[in-house]
Amino acid sequence: MQNNFSNSERAEVLTQALPYIKRYNGKIVAVKYGGNAMVNPQLKQQVMEDIALLWLVGVKVVLIHGGGPEINQVMDKLGKESVFIDGLRVTDKETVDIVQMVLAGKVNKTLVNLLEMEGVKAIGLCGMDGRLIEAKMKDEKLGYVGKITNINIGPVIDVLEKGYIPVVSTLGVDEEGNTYNINGDTAAAYIAGALGAERLIMMTDIAGVMKDKDDPTSLIPKITLKEAEDLKSTGIISGGMIPKIDCCVEALHKGVENVVIMDGRIPHSILMELLTDEGAGTLLTKD
Repeated sequence: MQNNFSNSERAEVLTQALPYIKRYNGKIVAVKYGGNAMVNPQLKQQVMEDIALLWLVGVKVVLIHGGGPEINQVMDKLGKESVFIDGLRVTDKETVDIVQMVLAGKVNKTLVNLLEMEGVKAIGLCGMDGRLIEAKMKDEKLGYVGKITNINIGPVIDVLEKGYIPVVSTLGVDEEGNTYNINGDTAAAYIAGALGAERLIMMTDIAGVMKDKDDPTSLIPKITLKEAEDLKSTGIISGGMIPKIDCCVEALHKGVENVVIMDGRIPHSILMELLTDEGAGTLLTKD
């Protein structure tokens, strides 16, 4: 797409990004990637471009991904119904095999390949590799849906230190070798916490936390832990936003400096968040 920026305007944009590049250089930024930004090919390409650019200016990006829509597609092709309870996929033995195949296989390796095509090095991991995500059964009625019991962060750190972007799919494993489907937001919070990440970016299909969920102009740009609890008690944070906020709170408690919830449907939203004054979405901080 042709744009009308002059060379001097391009240089000015880069200059304005310099303080942010300095701030994040050498720091770990975890990105939870899913939703529409993963389904739309053009958005997917732009997310990979953002991550590659950050890596090339010295940010240690860790990409943690879901893949719900892709799992649904494969289950439909196999004639298996997708069943959800309280937003969680009921996962019997056959379903967890499908989840493993799609997440650790097709989705993970596609993202690795896209990043490599952008000129950076990436390696795919899943929570079973090096027992990265240890888990146990969350609720018998959900089947092989996992509750995280421990994070062994070594494999992610090893990959980072070798100069690769870790691309992590959210599967867990228990002591008996059972595989579990792990909620992507929860896994991102635990992994980012274990890394002591400077920031966790939660990409969603909404603008962030809004005073009026139907009015994007009512976006709340920044909230503290206490304000998050107040917004829950007054009903401003409700429905599907509650578990997402709870994951953000968990990440802060586990050692992440700050967390942002933002709309992954906006082109180059990651760069807008990290490298501009305005940022994107809602920033959660400890105080």
